[in-house]
Amino acid sequence: MLKVLKNLKQSWISVIVIIVLLCIQATVDLELPNYTSKIVNVGIQSGGIESDVPNIISKTDMNAILQFTEKKEEILKNYSIASDNDLEKNQKKLLKQYLGKEYDENIYVIKNLTEEEKETLSNIFIEPMIIAGMLKSGAQLSANIDNLPDSLKAQSAIVIVKNLYQRAGVNVDKIQMNYIILTGLKMLLLAAISMASGITIMLLSSRVGARLARTLREKVFNKVLQFSNKELREFSTASLITRSTNDIQQIQQLMAMLFRTVVYAPIIGIGGIIKVLTESDSSMAWIIGLAVITVLFVVAVLFAVTMPRFKKLQDLIDRLNQVSREILTGKAVIRAFNTEKKEEKRFDNANTDLTKASIFVNRTMSLMFPILMLIMNGVSILIIWVGGHNVDQGIMQVGDMLAFIQYAMQIVMSFLMISMISIMLPRASVSANRIVKVLETDPSIKDKEKTKKLDSSKKGLVEFKNVSFRYPDADTEILEDINFTAEPGKTTAIIGSTGSGKSTIINLIPRFYDVTGGELLVDGVNVKDLSQKELRNIIGFVPQRGILFFGTIESNLKYSNPNMSDKKMIEAAEIAQATEFIEEKDQKYKSEIAQGGSNVSGGQKQRLSIARAIAKDPEIFIFDDSFSALDFKTDAALREALSKRTKNKTSIIVAQRISTILNADKIIVLDEGKIVGQGTHEELIENNETYRQIALSQLSEEELNKGKGGE
Repeated sequence: MLKVLKNLKQSWISVIVIIVLLCIQATVDLELPNYTSKIVNVGIQSGGIESDVPNIISKTDMNAILQFTEKKEEILKNYSIASDNDLEKNQKKLLKQYLGKEYDENIYVIKNLTEEEKETLSNIFIEPMIIAGMLKSGAQLSANIDNLPDSLKAQSAIVIVKNLYQRAGVNVDKIQMNYIILTGLKMLLLAAISMASGITIMLLSSRVGARLARTLREKVFNKVLQFSNKELREFSTASLITRSTNDIQQIQQLMAMLFRTVVYAPIIGIGGIIKVLTESDSSMAWIIGLAVITVLFVVAVLFAVTMPRFKKLQDLIDRLNQVSREILTGKAVIRAFNTEKKEEKRFDNANTDLTKASIFVNRTMSLMFPILMLIMNGVSILIIWVGGHNVDQGIMQVGDMLAFIQYAMQIVMSFLMISMISIMLPRASVSANRIVKVLETDPSIKDKEKTKKLDSSKKGLVEFKNVSFRYPDADTEILEDINFTAEPGKTTAIIGSTGSGKSTIINLIPRFYDVTGGELLVDGVNVKDLSQKELRNIIGFVPQRGILFFGTIESNLKYSNPNMSDKKMIEAAEIAQATEFIEEKDQKYKSEIAQGGSNVSGGQKQRLSIARAIAKDPEIFIFDDSFSALDFKTDAALREALSKRTKNKTSIIVAQRISTILNADKIIVLDEGKIVGQGTHEELIENNETYRQIALSQLSEEELNKGKGGE
């Protein structure tokens, strides 16, 4: 997986921005429960009064409070009379805020104190203030006031401070409303920051994932283009398609959650635990521990059940693609043999296996959310139950309990996200390994670090010197001791029975395979010493099965050079005897060609393939049984026109029909991978029994003697 993620280098700026935004979002989300607690505890329960030490107090109330303490001077040094001329700027602001005026000789106003100084003042001031307040209200004084919990002391002090403010002429309702509005606006601002960060993160994550997918597709595609037939056999076409689409899609989907899980979830989880232990009632921390353990247990069980199916899922997709591809490409044969039902059953089996695996995984995974929601709701109920008793006993406040619930949900959700990624990761990891396997496969045919140049003095010369070849992992040689030379200006034909190695020989020339013994020279240079691009630039290859690409007739004929002149294209089509059917079309050379050339006949497809090779104007022409779909008349006309065009070119023809090669300058006769005869038609008829038997199976004795064939 890490090897795949290395491709994120192109998006490193976006990745950094995502991480920064995730840290911001996590920090903001951790602050929101604290504001919820403030609105409930301070805004609602305490009437917006934050401190248990009054900011302003009337002289009458101050004198009453000072009667119950011996630390009068320590209290008074923190206040000033509101009529003093040397009031601090902060004191004037407080008077303006609470009373709407800056001076009042009957009011004490608190000085600008640090947090430590306020804490010290609170410790001195709170008990005498509670005693004075209770006596003022006529309440029964408790003898054990020192033993009251701190939370109850603070709540009692806040109630008394509220009364002190009212007696001083302060509009306490306005204080409460202002506090709730201001705190609410802060919460909205934090929520907006979190929302903006979340949206930006999702957009950037999607972009990063899409860019990574594009990079991987490009790399896989470029790698596959370098593969020889050996690698294409190892990776089936269906598997390569799955790896380029579904596997990469799995990684792209993972990227949408990966950063959020790797960065956001740990911050929320760890930060939530710290907040619970430091700012909330840590006596209920065991509830969160219980919830986390339960979540991990549920996810571990589901993970153990679904993991084997995740690994199997991609192989089943490969299988379905393979069956689909075989059925679609072989539909003509299927219809001819009336095996539609058999193929339907084969497809249904592959489809059913994939469906069963997918349904099992989805059903198992669908259990996760109801179970986890049950756990989360159970945690909420447990917190409310325990927290309710704590509130009743004065150990904690309602706002703290609500904040604790929010922190608990955040912590559980963070572990849930980590668990979710742990389930997505195995499937994405399987996909990543499949992609890496393609990317790390070295093509068996590749250029040397230092390549040689073609020898212009031997232009068009193809030499086989003691060449032998065996397919990878094969036990026996397919070709043995192949020796012949194809010269420029001459036509060299190769004939033999089916499976004798004809196509294998010509596949060695453009290095679709590498010889396993001997030497193959083109233009006087061993093909292994040439760059593949330079070698293939001088070859015009027409495969046994005509292959056309989606587009137009023009785009197919100009495939080797899109900037080719129309004159050259038309000339190539005329030589290939293709103008007859091209001119009959409404759009002529602009006529559309369907994928694979399915909208033209086999003969038309072959002629267009031949025209494409002629338009390239290479040094060497290779025709792999490329005239088999042509009628005798078209075959003869094409070969006659082609012979004029290839006067100075090397032509190598693989043929099944004797009539196609009667006039070849040299005919190579193959039998079971060995050359059993070389020469002209006349020489081989006289001296080679294998060739004679092939010829007599197609032509009469009289036709052979006349040398006319099917012309």
